[in-house]
Amino acid sequence: MRKLLKSFKTEISPTIEQKIKINKTIGTCRYVYNFYLDHNKTLYDNGEKFMTGKSFSVWLNNEYIPNNPDKIWIKEAYSKAVKKSIEDGCTAFTRFFKHQSAFPNFKKKGKSDVKMYFVKNNTKDCRCERHRLNIPTLGWVRIKEKGYIPTTKDGWKIKSGTVSVKADRYYVSVLVEIPDVKIANNSNGGIGIDLGLKDLAIVSNGKTYKNINKSTRIKKLEKKLRREQRCLSRKYENLKKGESTQKNIQKQKLKVQRLHHKIDNIRTDYINKSIAEIVKTKPSYITIENLNVSGMMKNRHLSKAVASQKFYEFRTKLKAKCDENGIELRVVDRWYP
Repeated sequence: MRKLLKSFKTEISPTIEQKIKINKTIGTCRYVYNFYLDHNKTLYDNGEKFMTGKSFSVWLNNEYIPNNPDKIWIKEAYSKAVKKSIEDGCTAFTRFFKHQSAFPNFKKKGKSDVKMYFVKNNTKDCRCERHRLNIPTLGWVRIKEKGYIPTTKDGWKIKSGTVSVKADRYYVSVLVEIPDVKIANNSNGGIGIDLGLKDLAIVSNGKTYKNINKSTRIKKLEKKLRREQRCLSRKYENLKKGESTQKNIQKQKLKVQRLHHKIDNIRTDYINKSIAEIVKTKPSYITIENLNVSGMMKNRHLSKAVASQKFYEFRTKLKAKCDENGIELRVVDRWYP
């Protein structure tokens, strides 16, 4: 038996006041993240030393905000969420210095995935009941999918979590410590999985998982998405001529976002169900190829098809499921015979 950390993500139904707090905190986190990047960029241009996330946090609270009264609104946001945004910026710079990624990008309102981070500060925080969850600074928030997140009464502990907004819908993702996990004896032989574009996955036991993007449902939604995107483009052109309003554009943008979100949910759900079905066969090990996804994305004829297959998400979730069920995941080289 062992302890395991598992994440649960579900939609929530916050009140109007809670929505305002969430949006304010997310906006503050985005501003502080961008300010941290810009501040270090200015220091570099002036030949000064790089400022770490911890040093920037001290400077921001003790020097910058007291000397700039117009920025006092930063203090109104949840402090742990603001600190996490600074840590994320520091991590992005660290990866850049190690040549693991490019220079960090600034986060744009409405286009970047910014989240409100929260952590358990005391015994009253992060308590979960069947239909609601206690989040610091927000209080009790209703859960739409009742009973999905394990409750505190059953001995489950929520360590931390995030609140995010996507297509005007609010989601909470929590990291839960599972008390005791018994690993089943996987006496069956190993299997191999070949990921591809024609089919999502071909398993060595003869099972084939079709490409969900070729289904009629996805094709209809993508056709509708293209139509709504053209409509949005025309509204922007009409705005320049003075024939449209920003309110109409916001309504149309929300339509486009909801379609993107729906298509993304269908793909993610298909991946989750495929992985669950593979793991239920209880193999002793699973072998998967280490695909060169970044190289495949450089081909402009294949990039859209590769992105829609979500190979990285498939591998990440497969690894998590294997760890949970005590299955060995073998990632072999792409030139492996």
